[in-house]
Amino acid sequence: MILLISGSLRVGSNAAALRTVHELVPGSVLFDGLAMLPHFNPDDDAEPLHPAVAALRSAIAAADAVLFCTPEYAGALPGSFKNLLDWTIGGGEIYQKPVAWINVSVRGAEAAHASLRTVLGYAGTRIVEDAVAHIPLPPESMSGGLVTDPELRARIADVVAKLVPA
Repeated sequence: MILLISGSLRVGSNAAALRTVHELVPGSVLFDGLAMLPHFNPDDDAEPLHPAVAALRSAIAAADAVLFCTPEYAGALPGSFKNLLDWTIGGGEIYQKPVAWINVSVRGAEAAHASLRTVLGYAGTRIVEDAVAHIPLPPESMSGGLVTDPELRARIADVVAKLVPA
């Protein structure tokens, strides 16, 4: 099972890319608890965990791989997404998990993805380099919350096809 995590709270292109993966990959799971996570505090990283943190860690533990999609805000990862990543460290569920990400920004998000690479490396994940992709999604490529452009859908499917064997 592939767990799909958007690093954005917005319902735009990042979410559309992952909803498209969810449509293309039976059994994939969309994580929708980003907004529910409390601010990370190492003092709170103990049992009993906040229910949203427990749900995140449970979803990661159940996944065979994780696919992220995140924008860049102010030259870095969005704060809410970095918060999610911070909560993944203490539990260890993401350790040695195959991970990849899609960058859908038409302008790119190099700084955010460099930071994501750093955090995921620190967490001990296995970054599947062949499944890390920049697939710009202009507004006209989406409709009804999904990517509708056939070429872009094929590129998204290719990313997943490279992540699944890992």
